[in-house]
Amino acid sequence: MLNPTDVMPTVFSPAADQLRALGVYVTIHGHFYQPPRENPYLNAIEHQPSAQPFHDWNERIYYECYRPNAFARILNDRGEVIDIVNNFEYLSFNIGPTLFSWLERYDLEVYQRIIEADRHSCQRFNGHGNAIAQVYNHMILPLANYRDKLTQIRWGKADFQRRFGREPEGMWLAETAIDYETVAALIQEGIRFTILAPSQAQRCRPILADGESEWIEVSGSQIDPTRPYRCYLPGGDRQRDYLDIFFYDGPISRDIGFSDLLASSQFLAGRLGQAVRGDHRPSQIIAVATDGETFGHHKYGGEKALAYAFKVEFPQRGWQITNFAYYLSLFPPTWEVELKPVTAWSCAHGVDRWQDNCGCGGGGEWQQLWRRPLRDALNWLRDELIDIYETLGVELFEDVWAARDAYIQVLSDRSPETLHRFLAHHQRHPLSQSEQIDALRLLEMQHHALLMFTSCGWFFDELSRPEGVQILRYAARAIELAGDVAGVQLEPEFIERLAAAPSNVPQFGNGATVYHQLVKTAQISLQQVAAHYAMSSLFNSYPRQHQLYCYEIEQGDYHLQRMGSLTLAIGQIKLTSTITTESQLLIFAVLHLGGWDFHCAIQPFQGRRDYSQIKTHLLQTFQQGSAARVVMAITERFGGVAYSLDDLFAEERHRLMGVLARETLTRLDQLYTQVYRDNYGILMGFQRDGLSVPQELQVAAAVALTHRAISHLRSLEQDLSDLGDLPLADLQNHLAELAAIAREARLLGCHLSLQEQQRLLEQQISTGLRYLAHHLNSDTLSQLSPLLQDLITIGDALGLNLNLDRAQEQLYTLVGELGQKGRYLGEGDRRHLQTLAIRLKVDPQLLVALSSE
Repeated sequence: MLNPTDVMPTVFSPAADQLRALGVYVTIHGHFYQPPRENPYLNAIEHQPSAQPFHDWNERIYYECYRPNAFARILNDRGEVIDIVNNFEYLSFNIGPTLFSWLERYDLEVYQRIIEADRHSCQRFNGHGNAIAQVYNHMILPLANYRDKLTQIRWGKADFQRRFGREPEGMWLAETAIDYETVAALIQEGIRFTILAPSQAQRCRPILADGESEWIEVSGSQIDPTRPYRCYLPGGDRQRDYLDIFFYDGPISRDIGFSDLLASSQFLAGRLGQAVRGDHRPSQIIAVATDGETFGHHKYGGEKALAYAFKVEFPQRGWQITNFAYYLSLFPPTWEVELKPVTAWSCAHGVDRWQDNCGCGGGGEWQQLWRRPLRDALNWLRDELIDIYETLGVELFEDVWAARDAYIQVLSDRSPETLHRFLAHHQRHPLSQSEQIDALRLLEMQHHALLMFTSCGWFFDELSRPEGVQILRYAARAIELAGDVAGVQLEPEFIERLAAAPSNVPQFGNGATVYHQLVKTAQISLQQVAAHYAMSSLFNSYPRQHQLYCYEIEQGDYHLQRMGSLTLAIGQIKLTSTITTESQLLIFAVLHLGGWDFHCAIQPFQGRRDYSQIKTHLLQTFQQGSAARVVMAITERFGGVAYSLDDLFAEERHRLMGVLARETLTRLDQLYTQVYRDNYGILMGFQRDGLSVPQELQVAAAVALTHRAISHLRSLEQDLSDLGDLPLADLQNHLAELAAIAREARLLGCHLSLQEQQRLLEQQISTGLRYLAHHLNSDTLSQLSPLLQDLITIGDALGLNLNLDRAQEQLYTLVGELGQKGRYLGEGDRRHLQTLAIRLKVDPQLLVALSSE
């Protein structure tokens, strides 16, 4: 929430009033980026316990930053929502393509709101949008070869074009790392400008029509950041070979990230005002840049301060909120700049943070001697993979490097239609099925060869951190693909080179051990995917066609039989990778012996007769009721390799653990409920006399009440499934029971464990608001408004910290749409909505204009 003073009119000093007429433009740039975290074998992010209570870090930062900025609140002094702002309409921003791909899959609403924000900014700024592109997977370009530079830029451009429907004018460089070869690549690809730190400039001078002026040394970050500069390519044509550069204000950008500027929008505006030059120049740009995650993730509530600054503080000061492209169209550079040879914004030693023991990213006693061997090992691997790609690719593609550059089309859309168009355009000749698989293996090999240079792997001070392990997993996948397509064995020498990278963690010692313990163990074969399917099929009724992560599974035959505590499943499947299109026919047998004990075996499909014989033999053996004989029969027919519960993918393993434990937990719930009922009078006696309740009885009460609450909340969810035909009597009964449970829990001092039910209750409230918006009439309002208020009340009574953000957004949108359509509400309808608004902490005054009186 903003400070109460943030919703009061700003009092201007004479100095501030004077600045209004001086052409002050303000641009705040957010660099939104997360490293790619997908398991390269599943093309999905697995559970990351360090991100609790969320599934993974992308999801956690989404809830703390990405969604809050798309729906930023402005609050009054009572904490009520008075406006919801899409900060992306006012921010200059870039979003990393790998992060944006995840966001598109995770929440299409927020994704589209960001796209919409750029479209609105284009309308305001004569076609110049707030969004700029980013090099694809955050590779440090000065450390890349020229081909990789071009692919990173081209993939970043293509990703931007697909999402925003226009050409990018600017591009964010990973860590703002730049050298003149990178400048040349950006110019070649039609990028007009980039954003750098002031410390990256060497010298500057005015651009004079009648001759050259004297250079001014600014290597100590003294460059004036209130104007754009033109960087000419050495030896190039000065009429076309240049890149325009904005240098952000270093001290203010640093203060936004590391001080309390975002605690109040007035603090932020006041600090920006200190940078305004009072020399009566016709225009100046106050530009700052920081990680976009600062607004809400690193600085909690920072998105609210930003929203109020955009909507109130900056306009009151007469400042014009703009973006870099639009400012450049109005005020082309009148100064030129020369850059230092090789620099970045987060390393004082050029780009050594990503290749040497420079000290950046440390701060403790740990060394970074591992950085150089890691960089050298990956450079060696990259060059080996290039040889394989060029040697084999020339037989498959018209132009191997044009094919790689265009492969972003497939990465963005892996549909069969897109793949067919891509291959039709780039193949040297019509490819057979096996040639198509090899072509995709080669391209995926190059894809992972690029991902393995993601900058985050070197950013911190230890190789075995998740970021370092992640880039090594990409390297391992590239090595595996190279072996599949070319029959080469690159892994032994790669591991030998990693052995020269010393780890700070004694259990690892060096990079070779890190690779063996944290990378090799994460590799997944097609047989493991099949084993996962086989074991999970005991608890899932899979359709004949099923997609499991990035694998399509077609079930040819499946037979399941139970006997006592034993369960046997035998099946035949076709498993196809959606990435490389390679497929394999496999058969499986899985025996569940009860509890946590599974025995699963896989082998290639050898024909229907062979499969039928195996199936018949195993079923006959199973009928004898001996688990040992069934295991022996599976071993005899399938060989000695067996899979157990530990071989399941982590997500499914954890789910099955919950399923297997459910029966035990149900029995415990019943036992605790009986203990609670039998001792209820004793519990009341302890409470009446003010004595501490024995822990055993307190636990029994908490478990029993939680069990009862879950039961009623589930029934409530079922009753709310059809909002057009509500069983009001049943609903009131469940609400009354939940209110009674809440009173009992409060009386006994019990904490109810209802995290999953809290999310379901939030969804029900949100669903109710959505239904109300689509079926708005007096009958619906009179029925749903009190019910939604009751749901919120029950959530509060049960001690649930309900997140009502989405419900607030839906009510706010509903009110806005009614206003746009000129719809008015009768007194009764308006009163229902105002009461609901109060419960949702939305300012009811927003509804006054909708009155028909």
